[in-house]
Parts: sequence; C-alpha cells; structure tokens
Amino acid sequence: MKVATARPRSLGTVSRIAYFGPQGTFTEQAARILASGEELIPVETIRLAMTAVRKGEVDAACVPIENSVEGVVPATLDGLSESTPLVAVAEAILPVHFSVLTRHGGGDVRTVASHPHALAQVREWLEVNLPDARPVASSSTSAAAVGVLEGDFDAAVCAPVAVEHYDLEVLATEVADVTDAATRFLLVQLPGELPDPTGADRTSVVAAAANRTGTLAELLTELATRGINLTRLDARPTRNNFGEYRFFIDFEGHVAEPRIFDAMTALRRHCRHLRFLGSHPRADGTRTTVEPGFGNDDFVEAATWAEAVRKGDLA
Repeated sequence: MKVATARPRSLGTVSRIAYFGPQGTFTEQAARILASGEELIPVETIRLAMTAVRKGEVDAACVPIENSVEGVVPATLDGLSESTPLVAVAEAILPVHFSVLTRHGGGDVRTVASHPHALAQVREWLEVNLPDARPVASSSTSAAAVGVLEGDFDAAVCAPVAVEHYDLEVLATEVADVTDAATRFLLVQLPGELPDPTGADRTSVVAAAANRTGTLAELLTELATRGINLTRLDARPTRNNFGEYRFFIDFEGHVAEPRIFDAMTALRRHCRHLRFLGSHPRADGTRTTVEPGFGNDDFVEAATWAEAVRKGDLA
C-alpha cells in the first residue's frame, strides 16, 4: 500500500505544526507528508497537540484518527468534540509496518514495549519470533524506544522513522500481522476558510442527539434521503449521563455543495448539539458517489422551484 495524502493548495498561514510525539512516531511521518516547510513540534499527547492549536501556540496539529485494524483513536474523537472547535483541513493515510528496535548488543529480549495499538498489530509476529518476550504498554511507540535506551525494556515496536532519532539497532523491519494495515491522520486547525471542494471530499460532524428510540436512525435517514454515502460512524459516551452518546459521522461530499449543506441543516434540527469537524479532500482520492436525482444541480433546481412557488410564480 502506498502513502496517500490530500493537502489543499493553500491552508492559509501555517508555519508551526504540532504532532503526537515524541519524535519517531507514525504521526511524525504523517506530519512530514502534510507539511510543506512548516516547523514540526512534537508534543506528549494528542490532547496537548490540540490544546496547542487552541491556545495559538501552533497553527495546526497532526493527529491519528483511525486505524484499519484497531479502529478509531478515542483520544482524537474526544479532543475534537470538546473545548474550542477545531476543523480538519487535510488528511494522510499511511501503511503501518513496524520496526523492532533493541540496544546495540542488547542480548535476550525479555520485554518488548510499544503503544497498545502497535502491540495489537504485531501480536502474532511477537508470538512466533519473540515467544519469551513480555509485551508492555507505553504511551507511544517512541516512548518505548526511549525506554529501551534507558534500560527499562529490551525491545520496542516503533515506526521506521524512529531509528533516525534513537541510537538503537534494528532487530526486524516491515513487521505487521496485517500486511495492508493503515492509519489515517488529520491536520486540524481553528475554524476559518475551508479547502475548496474537489469532487473527492470528506465531511465530518459530531452529533449529540436526544437519548430516545430512533434518534440515530433519524440522523442517518437525513443522509440517505439525499443520496449521501456514509464512510464512518462511531459512538463515544458524553461523560455526562450513563447511556448518552455522541455520534461521529463521516460522509462523502463538501459542505459547499448544496446537497451537503441541505443535509447539515437537517441534522442540526435533530440534534441538541451538532459540531462541524471539517470538509477536506480525501487522501485516497475516491470520487464522491452521486446517484441520479441527487446531484447538486438537482438540489439547486428544486430550491429555485420552491422559491418561485413561495413568491407565487407558478408559470
């Protein structure tokens, strides 16, 4: 699988990009792809990367949003739904193949550390190749590398770029239980001018709707009746009351399109709270699916007709 990226021609004034660090993570690799000369600044957590944007300390943040094996990244979803709004303006999709790093002449490997998502993606490889090693969770893949340097662990499962930052030996590379595993990353900024529609775009929202029968079905129906293709749906607890959830919804199209704008207004009517999380080009370049009768011209024509009726012009 090749790296896929979608960065608009202009993202406004962007000079400093925070990313989920430390140095040597897959997020750094994604930030390098999404950057075009900007200064890259590693921060300890996903939440701190977003906080740096909200405080104006950086212009954007690169954070992971979902993995094809382990699913969504809860810290990113929670961070997007809380505090000052942020919007995604670009994305990158990276193939996820790991390197296993050890100290030079490190000897037997009794412990191997990494982020839980990474350990889950190399579980079978570890069972076959390091059967006596005990997996240990760390805050990030790079934190595991630091732990190896400091003698806390014998080996670390890391992004390949980690060996550029840490004086460790490569025990194995191109390690992955699922050969085509991939992670999608977002570049998020404070709300402002959006990337122009390209015909291969993704729009994201988070919806907090009433806790009653049929609520989610109502939201999805608003998309379906406008011929809008859903690309991702996740639920996260609101943390306010047990059993209440926010729904994170990704769908094809751009808010500048009449049919997407029409759907957004309908979603807003159904929700106690609806937060727009961005419209931006898709990294995989997949063109928006538009069924007959659901094109933007169809929505414009229908709105024009309705306005004429409202004015009494039935000619």
